[in-house]
Amino acid sequence: MNDERLSIGRFARLTGLSIHALRHYDELGLLRPAAVDPETAYRSYSGAQLDEARTIARLRELDVPLPKVAAYLAGDEDIRRAILARHRADVEARASRQIRITHHLNQVIDAGGTLINAPSTDRSLDPADERRLAVGLFNHVWTLMETTDRTPEQTDEMINAAHASRYHWGNVGDASNRARGEWQVSRVYAVLGRGEPALWHAKRCLEICRANGIGDWDLAFAYEALARASRVAGDLAGREHYLAEAHEAAKSIKEDEDRQLLEADLATV
Repeated sequence: MNDERLSIGRFARLTGLSIHALRHYDELGLLRPAAVDPETAYRSYSGAQLDEARTIARLRELDVPLPKVAAYLAGDEDIRRAILARHRADVEARASRQIRITHHLNQVIDAGGTLINAPSTDRSLDPADERRLAVGLFNHVWTLMETTDRTPEQTDEMINAAHASRYHWGNVGDASNRARGEWQVSRVYAVLGRGEPALWHAKRCLEICRANGIGDWDLAFAYEALARASRVAGDLAGREHYLAEAHEAAKSIKEDEDRQLLEADLATV
């Protein structure tokens, strides 16, 4: 069938695309017909175009926007996976928004509330209070990490407090605070033996340092977090790589006490 010339009507039936859609995709340059009669403007397609058209049809069923469909068709396997992953994140975000809207409507309709008094999304705090909260949560996480025989409830508290501290630092802290918050979240997950989230937050720590020109011990500890998270994840080559980066970064630490603290921590990775 690859060499067979197909009318637009038959091509539409074989691919699940409407004739209107095929004409639209031709205008956009997304899916050109194999030939167009110069006198009648009659479009025809080849059998070789069926797979591409069916791919377009499936992507549109999944609500992938046309610009992303075009990028998907033009991309290699890695690019295609990235496009689908981004689209999945967009779909999940929309779903979360719909759940939030439904929750608010339920409170108005079923709980007898009023529309203007529906729950607000404003969670603003006084900056000074929020900074104290971020510091207090950060220190509390250390207390819980140092607690022997933590209960499951204390483990939950430690995870939640680490994320809460990082959230508040994101509102009132500078880049260094944000990097240190990510580092602490990574350490919590490393302590709990959870490699994937430990790696995620360690990478975020390093990205924040690099994006903001942060060096000295913050950068060195970002590499330490990556080495530790790699070990927990079972990536021994990654552990060795990031340990070497951490030791190299340690040479630029100004204070001897900070350098010694880092070296002692690296010895436990």
